[in-house]
Amino acid sequence: MHAVGLKTYIWNNNLRSAFLLAGFPVLLVGIVFALELLMLGAGLLPSTGSAAGDAAFAARLLAASAPISILVALAWFVVAYFANTGIIAMATRSQPVSRAEEPALYNLLENLAISRGLRTPRLQVIEQPAMNAFASGMNQDQYTITVTRGLLDALTPQELEAVLAHELTHVINRDVRTMVIASVFAGIISLVAQIIYRSVMWGSGDGRRRDRRGGGMLFVLVALAIAAVGYVLALVIRMALSRSREFVADAGSVELTKNPDAMISALQKIAGRSDLPVPEAVQGMFVENVETGVMSLFATHPPISARIAALQQYAGGRVSQAPPPAVAGAVVEAGPWGAPADTPEAPQAGPWG
Repeated sequence: MHAVGLKTYIWNNNLRSAFLLAGFPVLLVGIVFALELLMLGAGLLPSTGSAAGDAAFAARLLAASAPISILVALAWFVVAYFANTGIIAMATRSQPVSRAEEPALYNLLENLAISRGLRTPRLQVIEQPAMNAFASGMNQDQYTITVTRGLLDALTPQELEAVLAHELTHVINRDVRTMVIASVFAGIISLVAQIIYRSVMWGSGDGRRRDRRGGGMLFVLVALAIAAVGYVLALVIRMALSRSREFVADAGSVELTKNPDAMISALQKIAGRSDLPVPEAVQGMFVENVETGVMSLFATHPPISARIAALQQYAGGRVSQAPPPAVAGAVVEAGPWGAPADTPEAPQAGPWG
């Protein structure tokens, strides 16, 4: 059954996000188990002399280490909760700006926030020619909207307002809070998985490896398999949390500005010009994040062509220039109001009437 209305869609999206986030601690425990198996296989933990005995020993270790692992993850989450904006600012090299430094930008965001009775988020700028923006923060005291210098230079005031409204919608819908949580846990899982992989790769070239009874190489292979599955699942969960929300944020931008044409035009300008050299976990927050090669299978954002098609059909937007080409083989996803963005049906009414 399709969600009925934008608010219902957001509620369903948040409910799904809660279930997805609950999977992160489970993944973390699995990754810790893989690390224990790796240490057994490498001889860093004592062997019982048999594969069955070593497996039972690893299970006992897991029972003892699982609570510790979850406590460490919670501790890291607490640190990230209070310091996430600072960590993200360092990772992206963004700098805060005041009304005096960027009056036009500040006034656009302030007017949008006032229209919804919100405190104006802080503003930061990344001095890069790429065109991108994102929202961050866990509460009203932290909410921050960051834009690049390239975005400020290339967009018209109407287009810039549409992008700011898109990011403000992420704040209103609490997407930023969910994405920060997801990034924290996905970052932990990805880091440990990579440590396991690199340890095995380095160890495979070490002629000093000892012959051991017990699990040996079998445990190493199992550890690699668990780490690979955990890493892939972390990517899938992060993708699922972010992908559909971009449609909703585009719809929220139109709801705030009543100008779907400006959002379409902004997306067309951003397409292909959004790449920034920042950590992968932060890229999922961007207004646009293009991933190529194998990583395109886990893209956090739908194609811009699909987003423009949704704005055309459900918000009555018009394309003033040739739209960006669709990604070859891309699956056209459902728009934020239910039906697929490429359906041949006549344009339908948006959520505003």
